[in-house]
Amino acid sequence: MVTIIETPPMQAVGLVGYVETPRGLRSLTTVWAGHLDETVKRRFYKNWYRAKKKCFDKYAARIATVDNTDVKNELERMAKYCTVIRLLAHTQVRKVGLRQKKAHIMEIQINGGDPDEKVAFGKALFEQKIPVDSVFATGDLIDLCGVTKGHGVTGVIKRWGVATLQRKTHRGFRKVACIGAWHPARVRYTVARAGQHGFHHRTEINKKVYLVGKAAVPEKGKVNFNASTPSDLTEKTINPLGGFPHYGVVSEDFVMIKGCVVGVKKRVITLRKSVIPPAQRRVVEEVNLKFIDTSSKIGHGRFQTVKEKEKFLGPMKK
Repeated sequence: MVTIIETPPMQAVGLVGYVETPRGLRSLTTVWAGHLDETVKRRFYKNWYRAKKKCFDKYAARIATVDNTDVKNELERMAKYCTVIRLLAHTQVRKVGLRQKKAHIMEIQINGGDPDEKVAFGKALFEQKIPVDSVFATGDLIDLCGVTKGHGVTGVIKRWGVATLQRKTHRGFRKVACIGAWHPARVRYTVARAGQHGFHHRTEINKKVYLVGKAAVPEKGKVNFNASTPSDLTEKTINPLGGFPHYGVVSEDFVMIKGCVVGVKKRVITLRKSVIPPAQRRVVEEVNLKFIDTSSKIGHGRFQTVKEKEKFLGPMKK
């Protein structure tokens, strides 16, 4: 079993510099790009329809001058004093068929080289698209950060899986009978109690990347059959017949992950390089995809493509 994660290119819009202090990292300065998309500006407002939509207008006008000394001074100050440089990037939610209009913004740390090289590298990425294949490749082990499926407030039976009490317990049997000794006079954290179940932030480590696929219809317009393999010569895209259940059609770049992924459909997932890679002596699994099933996932799928279905069923009544 695999999971398909749609990954439109992210866009770089800024740089943040941090200095080391006795209390940890402290942000020194932030430099933004000259143009910000509307989806990013929505992130700075609580009610976009009420707002005047003027954020970053003065900043953009100031850095659009010929000499542009403000940005140059800030970048020089960042390269001189900062030890940690992070790139500000946002998602392009409009390229995914969701109802959300507000982009997600995150900081991506730039490693390698001295601060001058980090600042120059980050500045060159301003207003540029960062595709997923420039970061990850087939066969990599990556970490996935997300939020689990929420179940609300539940009892101890569903939340912790404890055994039910006997049938004749008159004060309830879906409980924990003894919640601790008389002393210490408190309930320890190890005792199962009712409370929030699910909707927790979790990180899954070392997930195998089976495929990093390109968009089915790129900007040039020629269809890319991204689900065809050397062993399976059928021309088909990654979308099954009828689309993915509870999601729809994947039209952008995607990543195929071995196994399941935390959370529900349409919930944002953060991909990162593996922080705790497995031991090198472990046998590394080679990825050699021979067949990708694109039959319908709604019911008992039989056909791989629409042409195959029409050829088998013949003319249909309208």
